Amino acid sequence: MRISVKHLVGVAFGLLVAIMTSPVALGQAEHVRWDIINLAFTAPPTVTAGGVAFATARNPSTLKIKLTGSGTFVAPASGGPSSAVTTGDATWETFSGCPAACVSTGKGTYWVTRLVSWQFDKLQLAILNDLIAPDAANGNAVLLIQYSDGSQGILGIGCHGPGARAGIVEGVIASKGFVTYWDAAAPVDGVNENRTSFHIE
Repeated sequence: MRISVKHLVGVAFGLLVAIMTSPVALGQAEHVRWDIINLAFTAPPTVTAGGVAFATARNPSTLKIKLTGSGTFVAPASGGPSSAVTTGDATWETFSGCPAACVSTGKGTYWVTRLVSWQFDKLQLAILNDLIAPDAANGNAVLLIQYSDGSQGILGIGCHGPGARAGIVEGVIASKGFVTYWDAAAPVDGVNENRTSFHIE
């Protein structure tokens, strides 16, 4: 098959433009906002900041943690960790004896000290009334956190929003000291909790 030089130049130019405008190809850092969100069951559903999410431990499974919060991080183009993080309105409360009779065992605030990992999936389909920001994204992040009582741990955030590929957990997991709250409470239709979001800034 014969291909003209003009055609090859056009194809090459198109590929060059695609490469030059791709954040991955350019090696750009990503500025990301994360939120534990509120979801109002309007038509379409409305997303705002300031929600709550739960995760439970095992051995025994009667231990639970409640988290609120938001923040930002800069994910390096290398895919490595970053200390460029912020935290806002972040609170924790732990419980024992759940689910029969949850008894509070401590509460306070927490703050993020470092981004460990950010895995971007894809931008969400624009079918929600998102009042936080444009460019909502699916993916997951792992953050190192410091609790106000002196303990340390991790916060894992997963967002499986509209258009996400299979395999992303929606909600949060955490550790606090040696306790691992690694069972994310699943969101339930009609219940405003256990949902998260990311936004590319």
